[in-house]
Amino acid sequence: MKLWILSVALGLGLSGAPVAEQAADAIAPEGAAGGVQLTISPDVAQALAAKQAGVPVAAEDWMIAAANPLAVQAGARVLRAGGSAADAMVAVQLVLGLVEPQSSGLGGGAFLVWYDAATGRLSTLDGRETAPLAARPTLFQDDQGEPLKFFDAVVGGRSVGTPGTPALLAEAHRRWGRLDWSSLFDDARGLATDGFAVSPRLAALVAADADRLARDPATAAYFLPGGAPVQAGHLLRNPDYADTLRALAEGGEGAFYTGPIAQDITAAVQGAPGNPGVLGPVDLSIYRVVARDPVCASYRIYEVCGMGPPSSGAVAVGQILGLLEGVDLAALGPGSAEAWRLIGDASRLAFADRGRYLADSDFVPVPVQGLLAPAYLTDRATLLRRTDALSEVTPGRPDFDHTLNLADDEAIELPSTSHISIVDRDGNALSMTTTIENGFGSRLMVRGFLLNNELTDFSFRSHKDGVPIANRVEPGKRPRSSMAPTIVMQDGKPVLVIGSPGGSRIIGYVAQAIVAHLDWGMDVQEAVAMGHLVNRFGTYDLETGSRAETLAASLEAMGFKVGLRELNSGLHAISVGPRGLRGGADPRREGIAIGD
Repeated sequence: MKLWILSVALGLGLSGAPVAEQAADAIAPEGAAGGVQLTISPDVAQALAAKQAGVPVAAEDWMIAAANPLAVQAGARVLRAGGSAADAMVAVQLVLGLVEPQSSGLGGGAFLVWYDAATGRLSTLDGRETAPLAARPTLFQDDQGEPLKFFDAVVGGRSVGTPGTPALLAEAHRRWGRLDWSSLFDDARGLATDGFAVSPRLAALVAADADRLARDPATAAYFLPGGAPVQAGHLLRNPDYADTLRALAEGGEGAFYTGPIAQDITAAVQGAPGNPGVLGPVDLSIYRVVARDPVCASYRIYEVCGMGPPSSGAVAVGQILGLLEGVDLAALGPGSAEAWRLIGDASRLAFADRGRYLADSDFVPVPVQGLLAPAYLTDRATLLRRTDALSEVTPGRPDFDHTLNLADDEAIELPSTSHISIVDRDGNALSMTTTIENGFGSRLMVRGFLLNNELTDFSFRSHKDGVPIANRVEPGKRPRSSMAPTIVMQDGKPVLVIGSPGGSRIIGYVAQAIVAHLDWGMDVQEAVAMGHLVNRFGTYDLETGSRAETLAASLEAMGFKVGLRELNSGLHAISVGPRGLRGGADPRREGIAIGD
């Protein structure tokens, strides 16, 4: 077993502990020196030093940025062995599911955007969870037809959709992988068997959610051994996860969707005490990844491309940027309240359209082309020609090749999720956002991994005033998402690979970072680290403790309601340019960027 620590002395991180100490806690367990030789990892040391200094990691051949040093190291080893970005992603995701289980894993789903350097083509894979065939539009309503409270719906089996991540990993490997499938499991299996150190972030989240985690015996036994939350630095082993990985390595994704693993998943969902679900064996056996056309929006000299429905990410990010097309944001600069008035109200307009029109396009007609049409956005942008905040924001009326009357959605999306950005030595680029939805998902643990609560991304109401809601629950449907894995193109080649976790705020995080990099000339580390200002539904959220706070009074004077709060993004970005690759990792989380 290789355990890594750091000997670099760095300044204070967001948790208050030295960054080097945080990284060591995330990698080397307490008491590891007892017979175990500890080795300094230059990769991790350099990556954390760069992040603390606020500068990007530079590389020439390949780059990877993701949410945990152990996961990034696993991907780096794959790339050094000649693997593709798809190979590295598999290794990264398998480790993330172990060391960052609250955010993503085999029991969840993901969206992937891929640029193929050999063909110059963009592709997207939809590995979103699906509603069980036995699900009904009233799944999240009580006996009186009223929506359940959020956590009453989340915790237990009711919220669990058919996981898509294992199928997505296998499909990406079939399409773009080079290395042997089973070899990509080595790091995750070794860490699950020998143990990994609980990171400060994971320990804090377990402690904060202990009451919900205690409701499932398997979950409680793992995260609350002896009844107490696991502590930072504690060596945590997961032999059940190692066994699951062994089955997948040897049998492919079929070992997950049929047989004993599938049986245990359905038994856990249907047998969840107090809140059973309806996921069945057939739901798992018929699950398929869907290859969809990428959704691209023009922005200045760029094409901003990402995942279309059932994700709202690419459409909403594209709308925000399209509404700002006629604004000289570069001249205004990041310190301008006027710039943020425009960005904030552009976001509100995009969210109004999102709430009305965006859902799984296999079930509901979605006017993607109309929502991104330059003429439509130019017309909507006239609403921004003022000096104060919009008093009211309503959905627009884009060109639509269907006649459809829809009500506005009320779905709740709370922050969680993780993001992976990779560029390999051949120039292939991958952007993947991955999730189990809320932190720790449904709180049900099966064979060493947590099951998602993705179905709560549907609207709990099916109709409003007799008018159907596009994102209502339907059998086999995929819930709407805000995940926005993005590749920005210029002259047919990637210049930026980016994405973030953060619930519905993902859209604002990604749009802001793109503006910061493309309009304000920030490097990728500056762009992902700058203070957040996010406006979805009227209240302007400003990141507490950041320079964003200095704009509060000006925005209030413009008519915005302003709230100060933590805005815990997890942006991971790679820029591609004449000087090579530059990687940035969000300082708000434990991630790093590594490249050669």
